[in-house]
Amino acid sequence: MTGPKHLARLLLILLEQIKFSLQFQATEQMSKTSNIVDILEAGIRAESFRQKAIANNVANLETPGYRRIDVKFEELLAKALDSPGSVDLSEIEPLIYQPKKTPVKSNGNDVNLETEVGEMVKNTLRHKAYIRLLQKKYRQMELAMDVK
Repeated sequence: MTGPKHLARLLLILLEQIKFSLQFQATEQMSKTSNIVDILEAGIRAESFRQKAIANNVANLETPGYRRIDVKFEELLAKALDSPGSVDLSEIEPLIYQPKKTPVKSNGNDVNLETEVGEMVKNTLRHKAYIRLLQKKYRQMELAMDVK
């Protein structure tokens, strides 16, 4: 029962299992890498969208009755990532909303230039961070493929 043919057959079965396991791990690793890239790209899109919202606020600085707008994205992304199952990041879109937490001037406008400049600086830093992380991820992929 433990002859050479039986051992050879067990060895082949074991090698097949190892091969399957390695293929599965490689596929899973690519999926994780792809997911990270998708998250970074979604963040870049959201920060670009937020930059337009901030520019719109500044453009309407003196418009009577205008209420500032902001973009909600991070909360939506966190909720999607915490949910069970796969996440299609292309379906997660940043939402425009009015915070209505800032003091309103006599003309009904609540835009404050200093606040908007501060938001623009924070937004720019987040955008740069996403870009740098994405560049680093692409560089890691190039190194893994040994692309020159």
